[in-house]
Amino acid sequence: MMRELSTVSTFKVPLGIEAHDLARAFWQQHRDRAKAKQVYLNTLAVSAVDFYLRCLGIETNWAASSSRNLVYQLLMDIADLEIPNLGRLECRPVLPEVDVVSIPPEVWSERIGYVAVQLDASLQEATLLGFTTTVPESGELPLAQLQAIVELPAHLQQIQLAKLSKVQVLSQWFENLFDGGWQSLETLLATNRQTLALRHGHISQLHENSVQGVKLIDLGLQIGNQSLALLIALVSESDEQVSVMVQLHPTGTENYLSPDIKLTLLLESGEIEHTVQSRHQDNYIQLKRFRGRPGECFNIQVAYGEISVTENFII
Repeated sequence: MMRELSTVSTFKVPLGIEAHDLARAFWQQHRDRAKAKQVYLNTLAVSAVDFYLRCLGIETNWAASSSRNLVYQLLMDIADLEIPNLGRLECRPVLPEVDVVSIPPEVWSERIGYVAVQLDASLQEATLLGFTTTVPESGELPLAQLQAIVELPAHLQQIQLAKLSKVQVLSQWFENLFDGGWQSLETLLATNRQTLALRHGHISQLHENSVQGVKLIDLGLQIGNQSLALLIALVSESDEQVSVMVQLHPTGTENYLSPDIKLTLLLESGEIEHTVQSRHQDNYIQLKRFRGRPGECFNIQVAYGEISVTENFII
């Protein structure tokens, strides 16, 4: 297994006195020997990732992380590291001769990534093997499937750019986190009586395990002040890809879309991938279903004549 990893860039970190002193201080707070050992190893793993990021000039805030909270340590198997304004990385220790990284269920959400940190037998050195942004159903990911650790800074930068440019981070929808005017379909239907047309729209064909987000789009007087409902449904697939379906619905008392409304999928480069256009008595239009991997970007444009609205996404 390590021969397979030799082609992937890794990063070695010395585990010095400071790291062990902190780990020992936490270890002494737990009477259960198994829990104490778990906390000790988790602390060393976080220390290694913190060292790596600070070497790169990336700000961290370990003091604000749950992994330094004794209550969280006791109740959970947690090894998070707070990255200010971005989110939390989970730093999972990997023992020698182990070929998978184990990610406990309690940290499967509210994470921007998971870093595998292999500790040597003497606990004097840690090797950052790589990272992942998704967790398999088993909670165990083969080390050979990790992304190279050298790609982690680019991943963090991508998240930062997404936040600055108001890009929707679709992975957060699986945690029921919506912003920028987006909300879950269930919330919209429960709170907005003007979406009666959408309530009776063709949403029954959505995958039963999909996560649905919706945003009301206003193209102004061009279509008589009629709001449109842009609906996106996501399905997380077994190969770590995400299936995406995009629909556009009328709202209010309107049963049909105005004709000649265009719904377009744009690639990150701005290239048009697919376009559909409403006809007379279309009660919704839909793009071809497509798939993408975490970190991939795309744009959805709704247009009528010279008026258009574009929404930006990162999977």
